[in-house]
Amino acid sequence: MSRTDTKSRTSRFHRESSKFLTKRIKDTPAIIAMVLLSMLCVALTRTTAPEIVKLTSGHILGPKRPFAQGHASTIVRADGDNYLVAWFGGTHEKHSDVGIWMSKGNGTSWSEPKEVAKIREDAHWNPVLFKAKDDEIILYFKVGKEIDHWETWYMTSKDRGASWSKPRELVAGDRGGRGPVRNKPIRLSNGVLIAGSSNEKNKVWNAFVDRSEDNGKTWKASPFLELDRKDIVGEGIIQPTLWESTPGNVHMLLRSSSGYICRSDSKDYGKTWSKVYKTSLPNPNSGIDLVKLPGGKLALVYNPDNANWGERNPIKLAVSTDNGVTWPVQTDIETGVPDDEFSYPAIVASGDTVSVTYTWKRQNIAFWQAVVK
Repeated sequence: MSRTDTKSRTSRFHRESSKFLTKRIKDTPAIIAMVLLSMLCVALTRTTAPEIVKLTSGHILGPKRPFAQGHASTIVRADGDNYLVAWFGGTHEKHSDVGIWMSKGNGTSWSEPKEVAKIREDAHWNPVLFKAKDDEIILYFKVGKEIDHWETWYMTSKDRGASWSKPRELVAGDRGGRGPVRNKPIRLSNGVLIAGSSNEKNKVWNAFVDRSEDNGKTWKASPFLELDRKDIVGEGIIQPTLWESTPGNVHMLLRSSSGYICRSDSKDYGKTWSKVYKTSLPNPNSGIDLVKLPGGKLALVYNPDNANWGERNPIKLAVSTDNGVTWPVQTDIETGVPDDEFSYPAIVASGDTVSVTYTWKRQNIAFWQAVVK
């Protein structure tokens, strides 16, 4: 290569380098802005991701209990910072002496438990508290020797649980269970009441919903939800917990025997439902409950074992920000050793504060409260 060619190539290199450096200098503010914007987006994502901050926890019952076992609690906010909590209690589940018991408190102090419902000497089951109006609370519960043929009864209170009406059947003559089977009903955006229910005859489980368009005076049951029993093996699905994401779009999560929580969706205010499908959430065939929070967040309480009739321990709170598709934020409410039972949760919300009750080793009812920021 001649000296002239070398000089020419060197000169061209210097010219190109100069152009590149000049361009980089000019573009530097834009590049810095892009980097800062990216960092800000990451920071905002981190700061807006849900955070669970525990407030308090404890037990509702003192050391002296008027019954041997308590199970299947339900909770409603009565007034101010006070809650009503109910459960069934007696010698043991299914015993004829089991009735519905209740206590009122603020999370740290609770009244002495009182038996509020005992219709006859048959087992009582699965109370559900629901605030129908500001001045009316409804207590639903089941009665029967066996789940296959239990009846749904209800009572109302207009003085925040101080007194209750005479028990009445929800659907006269029904045997098998109507209305809310375990979790609270919800009021849809169009005013309709909808309750998650299920049927457990002959060890074959099916779920459905009951709808009321006259504020609970009458109820209409949907058909059983469609499911593939080759995919959802075992007994089936029961005990739906419900939420409405946008007007008319209603969803449910279900306890199942498949090793996973299942789901179904409705686009017509709960009149018809999609085929049941599994979620990614493990479930040991134990009760679950969910509540919708401001901004669309969902808070779910459940046991995370995925063996049918597996461990009801630990018990967790999970949060979703994408309408229940994923549940990336989770915390243990309580853990124990094998065979400990922390189960059958109920959850309500006041703003971003969630209040949870659950069965504590069948010996007590636990209360736990947190803020989901």
